[in-house]
Amino acid sequence: MKNNNWFSKALFYEIYPQTFLDTDGDGIGDIQGIIQKLDYIQSIGFNAIWLNPLFDSPFFDAGYDVRDYYKVAPRYGTNEYLYQLFKEVHKRGMHIILDLVPGHTSIDSEWFKKSCLQEKNEFSDLYIWTNSIWKAHDDIPSIRGFYERDGSVATNFFSIQPALNYGFWQVKNDYEMKIDDPRVEKTIKAMQDVIVFYLEKGADGFRVDMAGWLAKRDDEKFSGTIYIWDKILKPIKEKYPEAFFVSEWSSPKDALRTYFDSDFLLQDAFRPLHIYMCRGEDPYFKVSSKKSAKEYFDFYLDTINFAFKRNKYVSIVSGNHDTVRISKTLEDDEELKLFYALMYTLPGIPFMYYGDEIGMKYLENAKSVEGGYHRTGSRLPMAWDDSMNGGFSSAKETYTPISKEYHQINVKNELEDKNSLLNFIKRLIAFRKEYRAFDNDAGLVYLNKDDEELPLRYLRYKENENIGIIINPRDQKAPLALYEPYKIIYQYNNEDYDGKTINPQSIIIARFS
Repeated sequence: MKNNNWFSKALFYEIYPQTFLDTDGDGIGDIQGIIQKLDYIQSIGFNAIWLNPLFDSPFFDAGYDVRDYYKVAPRYGTNEYLYQLFKEVHKRGMHIILDLVPGHTSIDSEWFKKSCLQEKNEFSDLYIWTNSIWKAHDDIPSIRGFYERDGSVATNFFSIQPALNYGFWQVKNDYEMKIDDPRVEKTIKAMQDVIVFYLEKGADGFRVDMAGWLAKRDDEKFSGTIYIWDKILKPIKEKYPEAFFVSEWSSPKDALRTYFDSDFLLQDAFRPLHIYMCRGEDPYFKVSSKKSAKEYFDFYLDTINFAFKRNKYVSIVSGNHDTVRISKTLEDDEELKLFYALMYTLPGIPFMYYGDEIGMKYLENAKSVEGGYHRTGSRLPMAWDDSMNGGFSSAKETYTPISKEYHQINVKNELEDKNSLLNFIKRLIAFRKEYRAFDNDAGLVYLNKDDEELPLRYLRYKENENIGIIINPRDQKAPLALYEPYKIIYQYNNEDYDGKTINPQSIIIARFS
């Protein structure tokens, strides 16, 4: 794979702006807080940032119910603050992408309010309406009865998120439009305008929310949604080839057939192989696990090779704002360290969720904030130190509950402990950057034989570099003999390597001549 753009070396850090750092004392994070912590983010080794939504919103769904795509939510600051953030990021040689929500808006959006009017106007077809208040969509959630227009309107996810109209792959009713209907072009153009607006202001791309669900009643091959993304992204990628687009699709063999540069391997219960290594009831990196890595590597090699043939990527994540924190399943820092060693030595574009670098915990049964429900426990304020509110805010009461462990688990403590998870990640990323074989587009070979379950062994290669990674995630030594000429270039928990075995929960990385 030959790729000379910045994607091949991108290491992303995801920020949930509501709970990152509050600088004005209102108990909610803000853009100035992000600017203040850019040096911290860069010091760990991250060179790219993904910001969760910060557009104007009534915040029934944490900003994924957009009221105005062109306006920053006042609680986060102003548009000028966002443009300042772009400049500060670029000043440090870093990149930043925003969160695009193309599938729906808020019911408070002016687009939707005008669509609700009885009189025909330019927004009438921007949403998916039936032709009578008495007829709802029979296979799509819908709402009706609180506006003057005679019809029911389709929704996505929550009821306060009316679905934007990208048409139907399979049309059943006379009020439905096919995906190539000229009226659908208005929606495509509206979303293109939003994308271009922020690219021109300095954004480096977008993470795209619910990217795989634009066309209604699509077929199993996502033919309609792929058609729509081709229409949206082709002219944009032609004009802005360095703009990065990563999809929340979790199906690379669908997403990467269009113009996305990467697709997330979302770690949720619906995708067993995506959670195989670090989540679920018995993740591979749990020290007590009995799993073999072969099934995962068969899947990952097939997926990454599909991506590489198209000069594309996949993205492994530590977690995100929608998932339970990784520390719930990999409870021990040693388990987390070994998983992160995998995450940062596999090909693809890795994403670290804020707080995962210090092992922040998931808060069970947290009171739901802005439609978070069970996800709220993964969206707690960042713990910066052991002062009030973990150094997140000077407010007497924060909008989102504070971590119960912030006195112990915080950035200040982690930085002061040379053996901490945070310092391990800093050293790991610094080491990774020394070798081209760890670039996001470098090759991968799984080295374990069918009957060889431990230790985990794989090879990364690029140009004249061949580097082997050996990880033992269990609590007992494992046999290991490196026969080819090699030089050990990195070790963890294995400084007494005897040439025959690898220690429990340890790592060896060797360069082969």
